[in-house]
Amino acid sequence: MSTALEANVLPFPHLIDEQEPGSSTETLRMVRIVEAMIFASSDPVIEKSIAARLPEGTDIEQLLREVQLAYANRGVNLVQVADAWVFRTAEDLSFLLQKEAVETRKLSRAALEVLAIIAYHQPVTRAEVEEVRGVVTSKGTLDVLMETGWVRMRGRRKTPGRPVTYGTTAEFLDHFGLAQIRDLPGLDELKGSGLLQSQVPANFAVPVPSDDDVLQEDEEPFTLDDVEELGLLTPGGAEDE
Repeated sequence: MSTALEANVLPFPHLIDEQEPGSSTETLRMVRIVEAMIFASSDPVIEKSIAARLPEGTDIEQLLREVQLAYANRGVNLVQVADAWVFRTAEDLSFLLQKEAVETRKLSRAALEVLAIIAYHQPVTRAEVEEVRGVVTSKGTLDVLMETGWVRMRGRRKTPGRPVTYGTTAEFLDHFGLAQIRDLPGLDELKGSGLLQSQVPANFAVPVPSDDDVLQEDEEPFTLDDVEELGLLTPGGAEDE
């Protein structure tokens, strides 16, 4: 009875291979390290941080799959957020942990439109957002989206006036349950959900979104003057990452 119980509670029983006594123990040890690092962090842990704690050449993706598989049917699941990983309450149990809270702010229709345009067209400037919407976009709308942590300033467009370019953040992906920005619904999905009319212009296309941190050819990084002008300094005086 005791032996059966112990076998059932082993977190990664499929990793124990008695025919390879050395490798199975080492693999299990590395899986436990990955599990501990993600569990101990209050924020999603990027794969580079995990790799830094493990021997060079370790198959990080395989270890993450092992942890994800082990937690697939548990109360918490390992989920991917962009290039990072975090434990989250299983979706079918999340209602048990909900608490009543006062909603302090609801995004306006304008803010939702701007957020959608940024998500699909990023990197995009305020003028480009206005071109898509067909109306003027107030700075306050962008400020609200940045306060939520879902939108960030990326850099400057290499055009006259050097307008700021905007993009989404990892918090945006996390909030909307997306592993990567490419998981946003495409044309067929938008039609199926009723968010688009069944009949659309022949030349209509939904852009393939990209939130690559690397600046594009028509973007340039912020200068020290930009950092001061745009208020990109933290209270301690250091530039936001």
